[in-house]
Amino acid sequence: MKKDEKTKEKRKKGRGRKILLIILILMIVLGIVVAKRVNDLDGNWIALILGHNKNTLKNLDEIQVLIMGESTGMSDTIIVAKYNPKTQESSLLSIPRDTFIGDNKSKAKYYHKINSLYSNGETPEKTMEAVNKITGLNIKKYILVDTKALRELVDIIGGVYFEVPIDMSYDDGGQDLHIHLKKGYQLLTGDQAEQVARFRHNNNGSTYPYEYGIEDYGRMKTQRNLIIAIVKQTIKAKNIKEIGNITDTMKNNVKTNIDFSVIKDYIPYAININLDAIQTAQLPGKSEKVNGIWFFFHDAKETEEIVDKLFRNVLTEEVATNV
Repeated sequence: MKKDEKTKEKRKKGRGRKILLIILILMIVLGIVVAKRVNDLDGNWIALILGHNKNTLKNLDEIQVLIMGESTGMSDTIIVAKYNPKTQESSLLSIPRDTFIGDNKSKAKYYHKINSLYSNGETPEKTMEAVNKITGLNIKKYILVDTKALRELVDIIGGVYFEVPIDMSYDDGGQDLHIHLKKGYQLLTGDQAEQVARFRHNNNGSTYPYEYGIEDYGRMKTQRNLIIAIVKQTIKAKNIKEIGNITDTMKNNVKTNIDFSVIKDYIPYAININLDAIQTAQLPGKSEKVNGIWFFFHDAKETEEIVDKLFRNVLTEEVATNV
């Protein structure tokens, strides 16, 4: 090789080394920047990916939302939920579907039940107004979930492990509802999860034991526990690859007035929630038959205590939170 060719070759190698050195320096600098941002976010990579910074969490307020589950055009599930991303506190309060919302108990009619306001999900504001009146809260956000979403979500994540509280055997040809499950911890398919969520009593009239909560009381407790189990198993790392399918299912089967950009801001922090520490309760009161119709009449004083404890962080006298 000639002298000038050797010189050119050395120059090329020199330029190559410089370029590699520059790339290496840039990578180190980038790594330092990323490491600092991850550190600022307490190691939350998802928050980093979504473009959050250390001020994002500071600007996130506690969110309260009314969750309604629909089946056959009615709302069998009405739950008030709270989540505080700063403290990781969360609460679920079940509202019985037969809760009386009229002004005169002696003139109670079927349309004085809170689930009569659902109207196939067309008037969620009416239900929110009734719930706010009962609880004294000021809920402005709602999520309406069709049971199809429950079935699809559970199947997407490969099923949900859940402790079925009792043997369940019920058939309703009119609703094409058939529930046949054995008591015990087991992996439920989406269809079986829906069965568990809708169960009230067996064909022979037997239901949940009294200490668990009979009929609707038991169903509400089971629904709260099932929601927690599904969320806990959905946010596992193995389901990251299913995020597209999960999002599509939610878009197709969920109605809400919460903007997706708002939901996106809460996701990185919600995945760190301690689901075992969620406070749960149901609206306190009693069932009573009036004018031949069963209603649930809430206890105003006990309701205030429950709401103070779950949603206002006010210390009151001890009240049961797992009725």
